[in-house]
Amino acid sequence: MPISPSAWTVPDYAFTPDALQERLRQFGIGHAVVSGLSISGGYNDYMIRALRAHPNLRGTAIVEAPGDFYLFERLHRDGIRGVRLQLARQDRLPDLDSFEYRQLLRRVRDFGWHVQLAIEGPQLPQVIEPLLGAGVDLVFDHFGHPDPEAPLECAGFAAMLRAVDTGRAWVKLSGGFRLPGTSAWRDDPEGDLESLADTVAAALVAKVGGDRLLWGSDAPFVGYEGRIDYPRALASYERWLPSASLRSQVCATGMALYFGGS
Repeated sequence: MPISPSAWTVPDYAFTPDALQERLRQFGIGHAVVSGLSISGGYNDYMIRALRAHPNLRGTAIVEAPGDFYLFERLHRDGIRGVRLQLARQDRLPDLDSFEYRQLLRRVRDFGWHVQLAIEGPQLPQVIEPLLGAGVDLVFDHFGHPDPEAPLECAGFAAMLRAVDTGRAWVKLSGGFRLPGTSAWRDDPEGDLESLADTVAAALVAKVGGDRLLWGSDAPFVGYEGRIDYPRALASYERWLPSASLRSQVCATGMALYFGGS
């Protein structure tokens, strides 16, 4: 798989579709959503082949603006249900009001998809307004990636909650180990990676409820291999969503968003 020259990490292994299916069978999980891999840029080919071969998978793709109608039509047929807008670790944010992005976002809206937003929490206020103004639904990746110094008080967290209140946004509880940042992990390789995620998850459950939350394992845990595995990801899932009824609600939300009207 081609890796972007700007990739923050370079895996030295393959996580194959068969390996994913085996993992799902092992833990009794019937369906899964595959996110476009940020370190591969717009190379979605590997994922699309997996979606074609496995009807229990859906995906989100990284699509360069403006895209085109025929591309979206093919991607939808292959199981793509959203565009992953990878803005994390960017020196300069794109102009979401530009003609190119207005075309891209209109196509997202027309196909009933959503924008999966990957960006540092403090920058959320800059991008939420133009995205909602374009009429698209939003999924905030990785808890909205709140500021580690003030996760519940930062402007980005408040802006995310306001977006959820519109009824057009969801927050994904996924990759909680990523929230402290890669530098924290490398500086403290034995430290607790998920205490920050535990705090934010509890606040989100209290403030938005299960019908506006999604969950993802974040497998194969790119960049954190050896510290996180699937059983630990499932343990986090049960800790963040502590009741069976809440977990059932979150699963139903994900099924409706990615598999409803398939």
